[in-house]
Amino acid sequence: MMEYNTKRMCKKCFLKDFAPEEYLESMRIYLQGLAEDRKAEEKIYQDRLSRCEMCSNLTEGICRICGCFVEYRAAIKIKSCPDLHPKW
Repeated sequence: MMEYNTKRMCKKCFLKDFAPEEYLESMRIYLQGLAEDRKAEEKIYQDRLSRCEMCSNLTEGICRICGCFVEYRAAIKIKSCPDLHPKW
């Protein structure tokens, strides 16, 4: 059994309850822990992020259309942009 020393963000916690460094670490752990068959290829992931970065619906890492964290959504292979005219 593997033990983790890193504090993970619980589903009932708000971002305000975490220091920025803890939140970034939690995001990094989540993205690294995604099963390879669920993960978008790195090139696709980076392309998705660059498209989101140019989108007027991106606010502080959150999509104003669906409320997701774009770095999480972009990392999952089967997800797509939630816009009426998807950018990816």
